[in-house]
Amino acid sequence: MLPRGARRNRIADTTAIPRRAAGRPYALRVSKLATAVKRILVGRPFSSERLAHTLLPKRIALPVFASDALSSVAYAPDELFLVLSVAGISAYSFASWVGLTVAVVMLVVVASYRQNVRAYPSGGGDYEVATVNLGRTAGLAVASALLVDYVLTVAVSISSAASNIGSALPFVATHKVTFAVAAIILLTAANLRGIRESGSAFAVPTYAFMIGIIAMLAWGLIRVLLLGEHLRAESAGFGLRAEGSQLVGVALVFLVLRAFSSGCAALTGVEAISNGVPAFQKPKSRNAATTLLLLGSISVTMLMGLIVLAQLTGVKMADDPARQLIGAPHGYEQKTLVAQIAQVVFDGFPAAFYFITGVTALILALAANTAFNGFPVLGSILALDRYLPRQLHTRGDRLAFSNGIIFLAGAATVLVIAFGAEVTRLIQLYIVGVFVSFTLSQTGMVRHWNRLLALGPDPAQRRRMRRSQAINLLGLVMTGSVLVVVLATKFAQGAWIAIAAMVVIFLVMRAIRKHYDRVSAELVPREIDTVLPSRNHAIVLVATLHLPTLRALAYARATRPDVLEAVTVNVDDASTRDLVAQWEARGLPVPLKVVESPYREITRPVIDYVKRARSDNPRNVVTVFIPEYVVGHWWEQILHNQSALRIKARLLFEPGVMVTSVPWQARSSARVSHREELVPGAVRWGMNTDHVKSTSSIPGNSTPASGKPAETPAASPPPGGVDGP
Repeated sequence: MLPRGARRNRIADTTAIPRRAAGRPYALRVSKLATAVKRILVGRPFSSERLAHTLLPKRIALPVFASDALSSVAYAPDELFLVLSVAGISAYSFASWVGLTVAVVMLVVVASYRQNVRAYPSGGGDYEVATVNLGRTAGLAVASALLVDYVLTVAVSISSAASNIGSALPFVATHKVTFAVAAIILLTAANLRGIRESGSAFAVPTYAFMIGIIAMLAWGLIRVLLLGEHLRAESAGFGLRAEGSQLVGVALVFLVLRAFSSGCAALTGVEAISNGVPAFQKPKSRNAATTLLLLGSISVTMLMGLIVLAQLTGVKMADDPARQLIGAPHGYEQKTLVAQIAQVVFDGFPAAFYFITGVTALILALAANTAFNGFPVLGSILALDRYLPRQLHTRGDRLAFSNGIIFLAGAATVLVIAFGAEVTRLIQLYIVGVFVSFTLSQTGMVRHWNRLLALGPDPAQRRRMRRSQAINLLGLVMTGSVLVVVLATKFAQGAWIAIAAMVVIFLVMRAIRKHYDRVSAELVPREIDTVLPSRNHAIVLVATLHLPTLRALAYARATRPDVLEAVTVNVDDASTRDLVAQWEARGLPVPLKVVESPYREITRPVIDYVKRARSDNPRNVVTVFIPEYVVGHWWEQILHNQSALRIKARLLFEPGVMVTSVPWQARSSARVSHREELVPGAVRWGMNTDHVKSTSSIPGNSTPASGKPAETPAASPPPGGVDGP
């Protein structure tokens, strides 16, 4: 019988405490401010039923999934001209031909991916195509390449945005890293609000960029070609010093190939639509294919327009302006290609120049949004296939894959800081991954059509399949050739870092899958595991004879074990004698055993005693009952709840040992019980928190109903107590 005053903490309560009342009370208090900030930045949680309302129409899908490829035209021409500048002004004559070749490759890749989205609309994209048609190894190679490419997309886009804004605002030019990190944080917060919300927010800047660039190209070409005006960029009068002697023969060919590989950065982002087909409104495949066509048409138009107008206005771009530009004033800050063109085209209208510079910087920053939508989805698919941690498959409060978004932001931030937000340094790592995925994906599609053709379709279907196969075969030849060029020209400049990262990620994913497979094999139910234990030896840990101890004893007796005993550790003779005297005076029906501890340890004597109580029979178990305190203030947790954590952490590794936490709610915990806090993950798992009950006392569950390990009275403390109430 429990003492008077223990009624409100009767044993039945230990299995019926609402989780919101007992879930990590001190942590909830500590995180109150963080939760409020989260709600301001992210918004209120969405129920799972709202998932269908997050699907995107084409007008929103274009800025969400195509912003990367559209924005690539803002820095791909820069990189093309920078590479050619090594050979002097004469090499600029190759710019149009290199740009035209890049445009042809882009159109072929777009046409190829239109076949992909129709054949594989589930959202696996290149990973699914390669896995189904080429095997797991090829699929993992594609996945690792895409994961690296998505991280680099964020780093390159944000760094390029910093450079473009720096063309108009010198302060940003001198603090590019700070600006880039802040931009990544803002993008992360926006994407955590949900894919539709972020897409709607980013649609206006994306369309403003497209309209602004096309209007600038149209007005510039009209002024030069129709009105006959002689437009000259601010760098047109500068000379360009070649690196060493004039390059000829093989060296010149290699340089042109390097320029081509840098210009191919304009193709990045095309694959994102094939990964995001499930996010489109129905009919998903057709809408995704239409968006791809729009993406290709607009990107090619802007890319070729910028290259042609740059040549007409005499833009000079140098890798090292201070050394290469002849006639440039001291301290000259080289503007980006887009900024120089906008400055001369709108020479009488400065507001248009700032508009172009602003929207270009915005689209470059928002281009990272493509990666923020592609990386989490791919991570979720890989997690479902057990190649990445399962947490990446969980949707957040706003139905976005929050863990993937946060992981991507962290990896991109590290890259930005490590490379000083320098586009020229980061671009060397770029596009290797995306062309690996392009090539393997197109190889998989060729095999996909071969497999379908072998089934003997009717003549009309066969013609359609042959046409699609021819498109994918052309895409394979194109992307494979570009991959060879990229590896040959960029490997020594930094591409090896990206390749090494792909290899590491590939091996890590293989290791994760092996771990999950091994654990799954261990957890397969066997007949012996479904048989009830033949003998249960119950041990109640005791420090002081008080209400939590009496509650634990009563609950342990209610489980009707074969053997029940109370155990205390003697770290102070006087306290132990007093405990034994109180035990005998109360006449408790459970024997109290004293374990000696000459070195005043608590954890090791308990573990050793439990091991001795364990028999060799695999059907016998030892159940350890630990009385614990549930407190309402974070600082109270510091004063208690330390021994229980250590003991349980050790007991979890002991076979045949079950740990049962018996919580005692202190008065301060009542202040938390009235809070209407949702259980973490309740929204994403569809739980009704008003009816969720804790299971604190299930044998084998080492976490109390409170969710926090309160202190166990596992040993007799010195006089005055160190952990007791």
